Amino acid sequence: MDRHLLQELKRVSHSMFSKNYFGVFHGSISAKVDISAFIINRKESILDEVNEKQFIKLTCEDKKDYRWKDASVDAHIHQAIYANLPSAKYISYTMPPYTTAYSLDHSLVVPQDYYGQTILKEIPVYDPKNFDDWENRAPQEISDFFKENRTHLLLIKGFGLISYDRGLSDMVKKVAILENSCRLMTINSVN
Repeated sequence: MDRHLLQELKRVSHSMFSKNYFGVFHGSISAKVDISAFIINRKESILDEVNEKQFIKLTCEDKKDYRWKDASVDAHIHQAIYANLPSAKYISYTMPPYTTAYSLDHSLVVPQDYYGQTILKEIPVYDPKNFDDWENRAPQEISDFFKENRTHLLLIKGFGLISYDRGLSDMVKKVAILENSCRLMTINSVN
């Protein structure tokens, strides 16, 4: 595995864990390493202090081998995005608390702060409706949403935030701006 890529993923993963975007055994982060392969954290990895052993390389092909059993449960979502969106280089599934809580009562996030308004403008909230079969539907529905909409963020009601981008820092920046915007709107609504 590329040492520079591992260091970047380690740094970002630790930061996102510290901000409570990832939970213990919850969340995923991946990077495309060539035209038909990506690395993703293993299932039950704690994303605070990751190392090379906590990542697994998978292919974007339909054929799934033994490695898929060790990969994050979100690997199928990441695979569908990489297969359908050539511009995706990095993907994360996070559950930032203010953003996820905001999704429960709103169908659209319209940030009121400077950075949220200038960078994000507005973020729709996707309602998966039935969680009973969401795990089976998620890869296709998420991939279709990104193909049909010009956004790199998908906030899913009660589920969390899927994000992708060409640059790791750009992806994380948008996640952080959205979380800060939702936090500010929540604090403001209490007063």
